[in-house]
Amino acid sequence: MLNIQVGHSYFLRYDRKQWERGKPYPPLATIQVAALLQQRGHAVSLFDAMLADGVEDYAAALQTAAPDVVVFYEDNFNYLTKMCLSVMRDAACRMIGEARARGVRVIVAGSDASDQPDAFLAAGAHAVLIGEGIAALTELIGRLERDPAIDNASWVSGITGVASVVSEKTHVTRIGVVPPDPRLTLRPAWDLLDLSRYRAMWRERHGYFSLNMAASRGCPFRCNWCAKPIWGNHYKQRSAQDMAAEMTYLKQNFQPDHIWMADDIFGFHVDWVTEFAEHLRAANGSVPFTIQTRADLISERMADALAQAGCAEAWIGAESGSQRVLDAMNKGTTVAELITARQRLGERGIRVSFFIQLGYLGEQLHDLLATRALVTQAAPDDIGVSVSYPLPGTKFYEQVKAQLGRKTHWDDSDDLAMMFRGAYDSEFYRRVRDLLHAQVTLQQSPAAQDDQACAALDARWNALIANEYAHRTEHATVPMPTIRHAAAAQNC
Repeated sequence: MLNIQVGHSYFLRYDRKQWERGKPYPPLATIQVAALLQQRGHAVSLFDAMLADGVEDYAAALQTAAPDVVVFYEDNFNYLTKMCLSVMRDAACRMIGEARARGVRVIVAGSDASDQPDAFLAAGAHAVLIGEGIAALTELIGRLERDPAIDNASWVSGITGVASVVSEKTHVTRIGVVPPDPRLTLRPAWDLLDLSRYRAMWRERHGYFSLNMAASRGCPFRCNWCAKPIWGNHYKQRSAQDMAAEMTYLKQNFQPDHIWMADDIFGFHVDWVTEFAEHLRAANGSVPFTIQTRADLISERMADALAQAGCAEAWIGAESGSQRVLDAMNKGTTVAELITARQRLGERGIRVSFFIQLGYLGEQLHDLLATRALVTQAAPDDIGVSVSYPLPGTKFYEQVKAQLGRKTHWDDSDDLAMMFRGAYDSEFYRRVRDLLHAQVTLQQSPAAQDDQACAALDARWNALIANEYAHRTEHATVPMPTIRHAAAAQNC
């Protein structure tokens, strides 16, 4: 048996936007790995960075745990880890240094580590897992258990899917993207978390308490911009009965008021969702939950099944109101499907929110205005807005790689900086983001019927459009006068 400390490096306090938002979720993938190691008979402790004050908290946790090995396993369900925020990488490297200074073996896994293992090896990690890395992790832990004094070269030798330093050079044995490991289907190690701190922040900031779950890993769709360094296009779904049992467990033991389903695509098959609803009803285990999904999956049957299971809100990857841009993204959905999905879910009392992406390669002013038109027509209950973010391993990244400068990662999630040359500069997209949020806020308020309020918002849009030439790059086309006129004709 080994004494293992499992941790991650996503410090909510280091991400100003997310700290102000105040919606912390436990690191699901991290505590899934902790549960796997517990199941294999090891003594496991957890360093949960999410609500820690900073890296300074780690030294005391390390001293208390006195581990034989540290496993920094990032939460693959937290989409912000895909963005590889530089402040979180710095935090991980500092913690690796702390562990190495105490003579502890260090294993690292996550999206950023898979893409850029050198940074973590340079910080002192002995082994970086490429992809999900469960097979490699279990082999490394097994070797160390059999021979605690094994030298580092022998420890990592011959294990595929591991990056390490051999003879002062990085050695990586890659195996390509593999399906999600079936050994992670067990219930996460909820017992290692201090959920009282999560509950306190949620209640203080929002008046309710939310926890997270995941019914699946991976996504089978092939959007050009979506990075999939962990699972590729594989998709593995837990059984509906198992998911219902875990939700019932959370309801009985921690009394959450809400559940965030962290899946890239929740449900997927309507029969699965129907069975999930039936098991929840039988166990009285349903908790209102929020999902991420696609517009083309929302049939009438799916909308019914989601409502019966207790779905309270669905976030749809709308991305753009321009069909031209959706096609360029290889999104596989249509603007008409977005509007229909919003209507179907709304008719069943399910809130609908849109993820919007600005600045995709080739997007022009008329495409941005089509997105405004979509938000106006579909009237989502909320939106999340970002700019296109080129992540290694994506087709989009390869298309813009030659344009990338020294800045290859955002500092935090509110950066919203363009890292390639889109049609406009970063400030223009930030102003479009602000106006889209103002559009949704107005549409959701009684002032939506106020002609003066609508005119004021139209004036802000018109002022931005009239000055758009000042924000153009060489990739912008000159907008036609008819487009400018159409933009001014929006209604609240």
